[in-house]
Amino acid sequence: MTIVHLRRARTSLVLDARGPGLPRVVHWGADLGPLPADDLPALVDATVPPVVPSSFDAPTVLSLLPEASAGWSGRPGLAGHREGRDWSTAFRLDTVDVDDPRGDGGEAVRVSERERDHGGAGAARVTVRAADPGAGLSLTVEITLSAAGLLTVRHRLRNDGDRPYEVRELTPVLPVPAVATELLDLTGRWCRERAPQRHQWPMGAWVREGRHGRTGHDATLLLVAGTPGFGFGHGETWAVHTAWSGDHVTVAERRPTGEATLGGGELLAPGEILLGPGAEYATPLLYAVHSADGLDGLSDVLHTHLRARPEHPRGPRPVTLNVWEAVYFDHDLDRLKGLADRAAEVGVERFVLDDGWFRGRRHDRAGLGDWWVDDDVWPDGLQPLIDHVRKHGMQFGLWVEPEMVNPDSDLFRAHPDWVLQAPGRLPPEWRHQQVLDLAHPDAYAHLLDRLDAVLREHDGIAYLKWDHNRDLTEAGHAGRPGVHAQTAAVYRLLDELRARHPGLEIESCSSGGARVDLEILRRTDRVWASDCNDALERLSIQRWTGLLLPPELIGTHIGPERSHTTHRVHDLGFRAVTALFGHHGIEWDISGISATERIELAAWVALHKRLRPLLHGGRVVRVDHPDPTVQAHGVVAHDRSHAVYAVSRLATSAAQVPGPVRLPGLDPSRRYLVRPPAGVPEPALLELAPPGWLASDGGVTVSGSVLGSVGLQVPALHPEQALLLEVTAVDRNF
Repeated sequence: MTIVHLRRARTSLVLDARGPGLPRVVHWGADLGPLPADDLPALVDATVPPVVPSSFDAPTVLSLLPEASAGWSGRPGLAGHREGRDWSTAFRLDTVDVDDPRGDGGEAVRVSERERDHGGAGAARVTVRAADPGAGLSLTVEITLSAAGLLTVRHRLRNDGDRPYEVRELTPVLPVPAVATELLDLTGRWCRERAPQRHQWPMGAWVREGRHGRTGHDATLLLVAGTPGFGFGHGETWAVHTAWSGDHVTVAERRPTGEATLGGGELLAPGEILLGPGAEYATPLLYAVHSADGLDGLSDVLHTHLRARPEHPRGPRPVTLNVWEAVYFDHDLDRLKGLADRAAEVGVERFVLDDGWFRGRRHDRAGLGDWWVDDDVWPDGLQPLIDHVRKHGMQFGLWVEPEMVNPDSDLFRAHPDWVLQAPGRLPPEWRHQQVLDLAHPDAYAHLLDRLDAVLREHDGIAYLKWDHNRDLTEAGHAGRPGVHAQTAAVYRLLDELRARHPGLEIESCSSGGARVDLEILRRTDRVWASDCNDALERLSIQRWTGLLLPPELIGTHIGPERSHTTHRVHDLGFRAVTALFGHHGIEWDISGISATERIELAAWVALHKRLRPLLHGGRVVRVDHPDPTVQAHGVVAHDRSHAVYAVSRLATSAAQVPGPVRLPGLDPSRRYLVRPPAGVPEPALLELAPPGWLASDGGVTVSGSVLGSVGLQVPALHPEQALLLEVTAVDRNF
């Protein structure tokens, strides 16, 4: 047995695996450097807690799976039983396998099939195997530290007994040092996803549970612990993400005995996981990330890891027009052709036909489940529209909501037993729909066949907008809780469909942003951040979604002048700047806009295309500004030669002129030209004269150190206006 030290990027993990019990994480955080092997026992010994009055007679240490048998009195790592017995465990270590191709931090020597999974090339892995013969259980813990410094943990529990064992909870946790005294996580609702909430970390447990049968509009996304006052660009932070698209739990716990942990796993219903003899249960992956550079440092690690995945989209992300807010259910071939013509004129690269194309779907109360083209609306099928779209050089996409069914549908009338439900009753309807039980083999086969047929029968469907418009309530399968089986079946369905149709892209949309997690994103190519296209609301939604995801995975569209979800009215410039920083698109009936608006819209689309390599490959930075009515963010190229920033005024404030805005992330030793990009309109200003540096058409040239430490005085923007700044290095250094 050994002490393991893994290092990747700016992160170290030290694991005391000398036994006889389960290993413990001695350190997860900042890189400790290439420690000599002789120093590791001293490090471990230096972190063992003392024995204090009114406690156990020997020091208690927190293992990879907290157990009462080891003196842990907090939330259990494992809760389960075998008909009321075997309810407590005392696992003993069997083996520890270390797969560390870089060893002391050198180059990777090989890339195995496992490295092409969630860890990626150059990842280090530890596999721990332990058993409790008395309880009839075996445990495997899989730990991966990716090349980017992202840690993942997964537990696998096997029933070695001769009777079933019910798993009630199995939650990976990691220790966090005492310097982390504040917590930040996210909550929200439909059209207000990813709302931040922050507080001191008290004694006890801060538990975030998602019981929606999907990730949820109020999902935690990241649960962050940090040093006092941490921000986007400063402070030390630790964070976890539970990668699961069903019911889940994320926990921060601080004990009076000194331990503090972050963790997360699946939230299981009674009787949901009953392991027969020899059967195994695997937890969702717990993603964990550390940063010494605030929240932006967390995003650096996550974005770098996600971009290195084999499944990450590689080509330019097509500018997308979705027709929902243009036509709703009123499908007409000539009207849609005209909309496609306008889309091509302004530079759209992907045209998506939304809800309403299949049998009986004239409103949201009927038709879901009947995945055949509606002959009454489309007598010649969808191919004429597809051909027209592709003639313009655009891709064609199609909306589906495969997991749902309307009671007013042929499918439901023929198979009412194919619905998730408690025995003897249906759940309450939500948007006039129920949920298909995909763990039912016949329902699964039918749905796979219909989706496959739609794709095979049409030449040129390159993209599916995959929607999911309701929570799973009383989601029963064969008389037992069914969320786990449903979630696993959805993953299988997506995997199989993509295997049959290589190159097909899929968007995860769930009443907007209710299914945003890293497990669904192993099978999809972007998420729809929110059904709200109000640019003011979107600024916050996109800012906090970007904490986890890089811009190219977040759908950000220009909505209509008046938002249909908030009734606010915004200038095109404000809407366009907000939508620029993501997977760009349009959600607006542009068939009736004026020639002036078309010209301006085309200019914004062209600007996005020019900046797209930077936006979808650079480092995301967010500005900590003292005025809460000012929000600033940007993307900086990794070689720091090019950057773009947006400064938005959210509302009026007591200060008519806010303080200078710093532009972080640039090279302090280089000089940069800063100016608004040409070809797009300037924002509306409340001033008699602009700041001096902005008065010149040539902009201003200053050092990266000035921009990062002093900043620039921005003009007096009217509320709900945004200033875009392009920053270009003009020499190597000075």
